[in-house]
Amino acid sequence: MRFLLLLISYLVLLTSTFAQEDNLAKQYFNDGDYEKASVYYEKLVQKNNARIDYVEALVACYQQLERYTDAEEQLLKTLGNRRPYPPIYVELGYNATLMGNGPNSEEYYTKAQEQVRENPNYGYAIGERFQKYALLDHALNAYATAMELNPQLDFNFQMAAIYGEKGDIDKMYDSYLNLVTGGRTSKSNVLRKIEAFITADPENENNLSFKRILLENAQKNPDVLYNELLSWLFVQQKQFGSAFRQEKAIYKRLDETSLQRMVNLGALILAEKEYEVAQEVFEYIIEKTNDEITKLDAQLNIIDIQLVDADEKSLNEIQEQFEALMTYHGYESLTLQLQVAYANFLTFRKDSPEPAITILKKSLKLPLNQRGEAYIKSALGDILVFNQKFNEALIYFSQIQKSLKNDILGQNARYKVAQTSFYKGDFDWALTQLKVLRGSTSQLIANDAMQLSLLISDNSLEDSTQTALKKYARADLLSYQKKTKEAVSELNGILENHKGEKIEDDALLKQAELLVFLKDYGAAEFNYLKIIEFYPTGILADDAHFALGELYQNILDQPEKAKAHYEKIIYNYQDSYFFPQARKNFRMLRGDALN
Repeated sequence: MRFLLLLISYLVLLTSTFAQEDNLAKQYFNDGDYEKASVYYEKLVQKNNARIDYVEALVACYQQLERYTDAEEQLLKTLGNRRPYPPIYVELGYNATLMGNGPNSEEYYTKAQEQVRENPNYGYAIGERFQKYALLDHALNAYATAMELNPQLDFNFQMAAIYGEKGDIDKMYDSYLNLVTGGRTSKSNVLRKIEAFITADPENENNLSFKRILLENAQKNPDVLYNELLSWLFVQQKQFGSAFRQEKAIYKRLDETSLQRMVNLGALILAEKEYEVAQEVFEYIIEKTNDEITKLDAQLNIIDIQLVDADEKSLNEIQEQFEALMTYHGYESLTLQLQVAYANFLTFRKDSPEPAITILKKSLKLPLNQRGEAYIKSALGDILVFNQKFNEALIYFSQIQKSLKNDILGQNARYKVAQTSFYKGDFDWALTQLKVLRGSTSQLIANDAMQLSLLISDNSLEDSTQTALKKYARADLLSYQKKTKEAVSELNGILENHKGEKIEDDALLKQAELLVFLKDYGAAEFNYLKIIEFYPTGILADDAHFALGELYQNILDQPEKAKAHYEKIIYNYQDSYFFPQARKNFRMLRGDALN
């Protein structure tokens, strides 16, 4: 019994010592202290020479210390083990290259390939090891040999990545398509890889190759998959009419079972402001669907398109459409989107908030779940703010905030409490709400909260009477009420009477955004440039650069100027909210393939 206890104690001590040496070896290696790391890895290898990870770490230490002969000796010793590990041949070849012995390298690589031919199950380990050292042709050979000898093996994914790295794009596409058609990976997984090689330019060589390969495959095997991939390609190229044609073909080939793909396409095209094609898509949905809610959503989207450049006559016609839809659907829990859309139309386009409030209060009496109730209360609060019934609006927003505290709807309601308090002139309470929201899970809400918080705090410190801040809040409310010209005029008052004060850059930015809406692009450009000139280190400089980029890219058709402003954000404002989109836009304008 005593002997057994001593044995157990010894084994525990041995295990503890082994674990300690393992941790120290890894720590020294990660710290770049290869001399000390090698000492511990030598002990670990001596105790357990079957652990390939220890051997490889020791060899890596030797190579970092330029002890290539020691590395070679250790690898050869490992290769002589009772159960040798064939990828060691690749390591020996790479080590020979480091020693400047190229012929020996190729001999070892040939031996590694022979191991694959003897046992194709080593194909992955050896191919992956070749990839590690960027020996791409060797890696392809190992994978291809293994697949040829054992058809159950599939290394198309690895081979596709290598073809892409080598610039052999056609073979890369073929490999990825083989994976999808063989059911060995998902279409979305493959598209994530292919997307890195596709640009928005339909004439780009990679785009043309992908289109050609898809069409060739579709002719040989008319699978709906190729229609789906062509649709995806046309969307990347913003050829939405062509994407729509593919989606119609898909819908027919799937026996007209679901319009969800068409619904998604319509929403995407609408977001891209390609209104003519978007309307065609929604009209097609209306024609084909038997589902009343799907049809209603499409009808509301068409109304949104009609509202883009609507004059007074058009607004009256749209109101008739809304009234017809309300008569047909009535007040139902499933048609809340109609009631909210009509209420917003009456308020923000017809300046008639009272009937809108009546509609939404009636909707609140419907049997609603928690989120449905929050949806209506949020819309109702917005309209009450428009009508300057701030206290009543705050009640609704606060109710949402309490009932959905950890939900994005609750966080949005808290922001609306802050915004409404700001309009009301209760800046202290607005700040209290905004401080909480700066840690919001929504980056957009957090960014908006930070900017409004800084606007209030900075201008309260400088001006204890908060005179300019009150004027800004008034202008912001006028903007919210769609009284754009009045808001511009109010901001002019700030810019004339509060020159040089902290609020000036905020007023310039807000006014520029409104001027863009009024299509006074020259005046908007002037404001943005003024922010950059006089407030280059201010918190709104990145906003101004990004806004100018968008203005030059999307409206003024000056891509080189746009590129310059996106580049400023990339190099000077890396913590900016706009950084990811600025980088994407810059690369697109430069002609890069985008991930």
